[in-house]
Amino acid sequence: MNNRIDSHQHFWKFDPIRDSWIDDSMRQIQRDFLPEDLLPLLSENKFAGSVAVQASQSEEETNFLLDLALKNDFIKGVVGWVDLRAENIAERLNHFSKYEKLKGFRHVVQGEPDDFMFRKDFRNGIAALKEFNFTYDILIFHRQLSAAIDLVKSFPEQVFVIDHIAKPDIKLRDIESWKKGMEEIAKFKNVSCKISGMVTEADWNSWKSSDLKPYLDVIFENFSADKLMFGSDWPVCNVASDYTEVVKTLEDYITLFSIEDQNKIWYENAKSFYKLND
Repeated sequence: MNNRIDSHQHFWKFDPIRDSWIDDSMRQIQRDFLPEDLLPLLSENKFAGSVAVQASQSEEETNFLLDLALKNDFIKGVVGWVDLRAENIAERLNHFSKYEKLKGFRHVVQGEPDDFMFRKDFRNGIAALKEFNFTYDILIFHRQLSAAIDLVKSFPEQVFVIDHIAKPDIKLRDIESWKKGMEEIAKFKNVSCKISGMVTEADWNSWKSSDLKPYLDVIFENFSADKLMFGSDWPVCNVASDYTEVVKTLEDYITLFSIEDQNKIWYENAKSFYKLND
């Protein structure tokens, strides 16, 4: 039975200018990745569907993902992009609220100055999300955790999920400051966390599951099985791994967990957080 949801994956038609973040060190993903590429991987790994997440910052990207979701039942939800800093943000959110599969939004804050989440215009956009029941994905580097903590504390009614466990430097085994930040942010009831994007923060060519374990220990100890969900970060994961290996790494880690907790991590938490339909 396919009873898993991949809470974090991407699609794109590769554009070297728009997608300049995919540089030559990531040559293997400098091409198109579309639903027909993902579907066999989901089936092989017992996934019923996925949540497609924005990779570029435009409403055009949001519309592209919504169009794919309309044509492919297995795309259960979309996390799009909208300019949260716009003066007409309520109008744009009202427009997007008409799309059933649009579940929330994300901004690539990791590419912004470290004070970005304190800015009044950005916070005005975050404040507007709740009225339309939209989620917000927090994409940051670990050094930005203190700003993220202030953000989630300031909006206790808004639901947030941290992408890629806030991108600790696994390659350099830097854990302490990240760990303190994750311990703090996990205390907030309105914050969940995606087990995603870890292999690309490790050494792409030589990582082992034992490199990831200390970081997994921290997030499980602090968020528990109730607030964690699996995300593949496909196709970005391909620079360091492949879909099946990313899945297997988590399978191995949670193999002794109760079936109930495993089901939360693979399925129930993503379904509940994003309000996905079967």
